[in-house]
Amino acid sequence: MKTHVYRPLIVVLVIVGSILLARQFVVPPDFGVYERGFMYSYYRRSNEKEWEEFKVKYRTKQYCKDCHSDKYEPIVSSKHKVIQCENCHGPALEHPQDPPKLTVDKSRQLCLRCHAKLPYPTSLRGKLKGVEPAQHNPGMECSMCHNPHKPDMEGW
Repeated sequence: MKTHVYRPLIVVLVIVGSILLARQFVVPPDFGVYERGFMYSYYRRSNEKEWEEFKVKYRTKQYCKDCHSDKYEPIVSSKHKVIQCENCHGPALEHPQDPPKLTVDKSRQLCLRCHAKLPYPTSLRGKLKGVEPAQHNPGMECSMCHNPHKPDMEGW
């Protein structure tokens, strides 16, 4: 073979060899090692302790259900059933101890994240009931007329 074939081949082999060598120093030796290999995707047995100490920031609706059943029941049977409580009320990291009550974002922008009219007829986002923010009660909070816990009702 001519040298014009060997040179690129040698370059490729050097690059692949360098990557394999660097991998030995960068990737932890226990990465992906767990009974059946990569069964748990990117798994590293040596960082289990880190994850045990990791504080969960978001708790999901199930966390809120026991204490706030009066709000939970209507919302799980409404159009807002796919929205987590913490999307509006903030993370329940230390609730109910600290803060004793979660703050509620009543800003118009929070509702408009989903309810501003968007012309996307081919996506699911286009199927949501939208409003023109400049024409629909500008300057007012949405919760003045609408109950987010009972969105199927028009107003309260």
